[in-house]
Amino acid sequence: MYIGLDLGTSGLKGILMSDTQQVVAEATARLTVQRPHEGWSEQSPNDWIAAAETVMDALAAHGLGSVRGIGLSGHMHGATLLDASDQVLRPCILWNDSRSHLEASELDDDPMFRRLTGNIVFPGFTAPKLMWVQTHEPALWAKVAKVLLPKDYLRLWLTGDHVSEMSDAAGTSWLDTGARDWSDELLTATGLSRDHMPRLVEGSEVSGTLRAGLAARWGLTGSVVVAGGGGDNAASGVGVGVVRAGEAFVSLGTSGVLFAANDGYQPDPATAVHTFCHALPGTWHQMGVILACTDALNWFANLTGSDAASLTGDLGALQAPGRTLFLPYLGGERTPLNSASVRGAFVGLEHATDRQAATRAILEGVTFAFRDCRDALAATGTKLDSLLAVGGGSKSDYWLRCIATALDCPVQVPVAGDFGGAFGAARLALMAATGAGAEVATLPAIARVIDPDPGLKDAFEAGHARHLTAQSAIKGLT
Repeated sequence: MYIGLDLGTSGLKGILMSDTQQVVAEATARLTVQRPHEGWSEQSPNDWIAAAETVMDALAAHGLGSVRGIGLSGHMHGATLLDASDQVLRPCILWNDSRSHLEASELDDDPMFRRLTGNIVFPGFTAPKLMWVQTHEPALWAKVAKVLLPKDYLRLWLTGDHVSEMSDAAGTSWLDTGARDWSDELLTATGLSRDHMPRLVEGSEVSGTLRAGLAARWGLTGSVVVAGGGGDNAASGVGVGVVRAGEAFVSLGTSGVLFAANDGYQPDPATAVHTFCHALPGTWHQMGVILACTDALNWFANLTGSDAASLTGDLGALQAPGRTLFLPYLGGERTPLNSASVRGAFVGLEHATDRQAATRAILEGVTFAFRDCRDALAATGTKLDSLLAVGGGSKSDYWLRCIATALDCPVQVPVAGDFGGAFGAARLALMAATGAGAEVATLPAIARVIDPDPGLKDAFEAGHARHLTAQSAIKGLT
């Protein structure tokens, strides 16, 4: 059997998978985010360890003696800073933290960064966070011996080794993404060296073996390898089988992702599309990323004293976008705006804007943000013929009908099952333990396909045009 651990922003999930890729058991442990100042977002790495212990203890009740590999997935870009004794120096600065927007702009002004990484230096990426620490926490900066990404701190606890892999490393602004290696030039430009970085492996390769004490605690026998794993979106790509050119998925999670696999490296930083290494050798992927997806719906649910399922469960048949618009920029935006300062808004509120109308506006606003991502991907030459839907938001058929119609692209809904980061991590563990390759990352069985609504296509085109007008107007107000 194989274990996949997925470190998410709101919780850590683990699954136990058989050698025929059936999920035997799963467990979760919740996590919280600390926001001590506006624009800040942090977590304690010790909480990740406690969550992983909870999950592994729960999985161990099912018997782990047949486990031969563990794979890791996790939220990207986080700056986990360690001293020479591997002690954590400060809370991890997370992917959705925007404090380093000035440092990101400064690094992005150096054309070397886009040329080597294939990406804009976004405020959420890791390198500008280290520049912020250098400026604002100089005493702490002087103690930094290792910089790890969140899932790789879990690996350190599991194996005792400092290791990362290509897909997660590509989101740091230190990786030469085409060469799949750390760039000495980029590290030097931020006051660091390879000594500060973990060793790199491919996601399907062995990164180390489980420490004997942990193996004994959970009843694992023999040598248990830990795979390189992947950043959360790359691991989800492996989990849902999107590993070959022409395959794509839309992820409706805390953040939103429009993800397309590529068999070549085709960056276009000006579009604000992310071009990263995939979790498998010789493959890359492109992403349009929006920072608030189900996060926006959950925000509105909290505001109204409701829950997301109640808000979306009684919307009925798909309707044309109404007068009320919602811009989902609750904490800045990635693709295509690249802005840490832009903020969201309701536009066109009126007496007729009841709870259902406002909910539809939330779903439409996030959908139009996905449309912006689709247009940005198209500018790089990437065309989407169909999409697999994953993530918690994919439980809403109304939302999926919005997306299919606004993007003019059929949306495929997998049969019941979890094909996210934890499943992808378990698949990568299987590859590392057995030597298998991409052939095990099959596409899931499809339960149904949601086609665009031809009768509402023009209405959604007009709605997107109004979205773009409001988007331009709001920039100067927030």
